[in-house]
Amino acid sequence: MASARWRRLRGLDESLTAQPSHSLVSVLSIPQGTAGPGRTVYRRTIIALAALVASSLIVYVDRDGYVDVQGERLTFLDCLYYSAVTLSTTGYGDITPITEFARLMNVLVITPLRIAFLILLVGTTVEAFTETSRQAFRIQRWRKQVKDHTIVIGYGTKGKTAIAAMVGDQETTPSDIVVVDNDRAVLDRAKGAGLVTVDGDATRSDVLRLASAQRASAIVVATGSDATAALVTLTAREIAPQATIVASIREAENQHLLRQSGANSVVVSSETAGRLLGLATTTPNVVEIIEDLLTPDAGFAIAEREVEAREVGGSARHMADIVLGVVRAGQLFRVDAPEVDVIEAGDRLLYVRTVRGQ
Repeated sequence: MASARWRRLRGLDESLTAQPSHSLVSVLSIPQGTAGPGRTVYRRTIIALAALVASSLIVYVDRDGYVDVQGERLTFLDCLYYSAVTLSTTGYGDITPITEFARLMNVLVITPLRIAFLILLVGTTVEAFTETSRQAFRIQRWRKQVKDHTIVIGYGTKGKTAIAAMVGDQETTPSDIVVVDNDRAVLDRAKGAGLVTVDGDATRSDVLRLASAQRASAIVVATGSDATAALVTLTAREIAPQATIVASIREAENQHLLRQSGANSVVVSSETAGRLLGLATTTPNVVEIIEDLLTPDAGFAIAEREVEAREVGGSARHMADIVLGVVRAGQLFRVDAPEVDVIEAGDRLLYVRTVRGQ
């Protein structure tokens, strides 16, 4: 009881995750391929014509089971005419099925085609309903299958840039990234970029659980406030003890707070920008190279890879690639550190790689 009361006081409830999928349509959005109005009309027209042709062929094959008011044998044009007035529910009655087989085919085949035809005609109303149902189904399926994804808290300048780096450098697909924000306009832009979005306050555990933070491999905290970043990091670490949490803050004096809250890495945006500004006054070319290294789309980029078998036993300072550091047993060493004079199996190299422009 005390634990539950403490969680409620901190706002760590699960009121969102307990809701059915259809209630989350306005909160959680799963991207899907969208078609323009022209393509939608074209596709519906093709489906409607296909239903009309199928119905006409069925009637034509069994044309002896139908009779018109003149008692003449039906032509294919008659069958097409009968199908058109039947599927549109006009039903003039000048052509009618007279055999049991023809009537059975009307019940089992023509009637379902008529229903499908009507659905196409009412398109707009039905589509609004079916889109909500499809979105609820996608949410339900996504929540069951999602794992090892990346959550980005905040879709401002830092959040968008982080996502661009992940997609460009690490070849992460947008559908593997979940954006959490409480600004509807921002979420619409994220949705347009093909990202999964969650509308809510990331300091609440139920919002993070809705984004499946407990199964995420990485969480990027890119909020506009250091205090918010600390609270989000604390909540995220409680939910996802194994995830890699990277947080961005404005002031260096708050760096230890984020570390204590559970962040694996903390980026001080104001100091980083300040250093670049200072360098730009005397050595602008250095800043240009640094920006090139941090831009994954073209030029040079800093990357990480496993050591190849032929490289084991060699020196990181004498490789074809420009090696900056060696990761051994989860610890990073500079390339000139004596601990990594000799490359060992299982090491990972931080190196500069060439990126061709798109």
